[in-house]
Amino acid sequence: MSQGSNRRRLVAVTLDEASIGRSTPDIEHERAVAIYDLIEQNLFAPSGHDRGPYALHLSITENRLVFDVRLSDGAPVVAHMLSLTPFRRIVKDYFLICDNYYRAIRTATPSQIEAIDMGRRGLHNEGSELLMERLKEKIEIDFDTARRLFTLVCVLHWKG
Repeated sequence: MSQGSNRRRLVAVTLDEASIGRSTPDIEHERAVAIYDLIEQNLFAPSGHDRGPYALHLSITENRLVFDVRLSDGAPVVAHMLSLTPFRRIVKDYFLICDNYYRAIRTATPSQIEAIDMGRRGLHNEGSELLMERLKEKIEIDFDTARRLFTLVCVLHWKG
């Protein structure tokens, strides 16, 4: 990895425990996998700043999603707050289809599971594109990074 690309990435991601409700083992698994995958491979660069790598703390405060971006040593870089309103429908639909998916993998046929999973991936992509749009000109991310971050946004939304 070149020095420049090493500066434009996340090396740590944390979620505000106060923002997270109790969740199912399936949701906890999604959270752990998303964080692991995100740290392994990502593109993350706050606009006008290239002295990373970065640490990200995600939280929800007053109906806003907070991206608290710091250097890996903890020095503050920037905090962006995004309204959660544009995400509500997608997140609600995503959780509904995820519930159906987790039920289906226990009892449904492979073709039924595949159909539900295609819908689930489509909603996930829609949420990822929305996140990229909302972060445009604030934080540069690629689509794979947006997908993993959207998973974490969903985890923060989930309240039991």
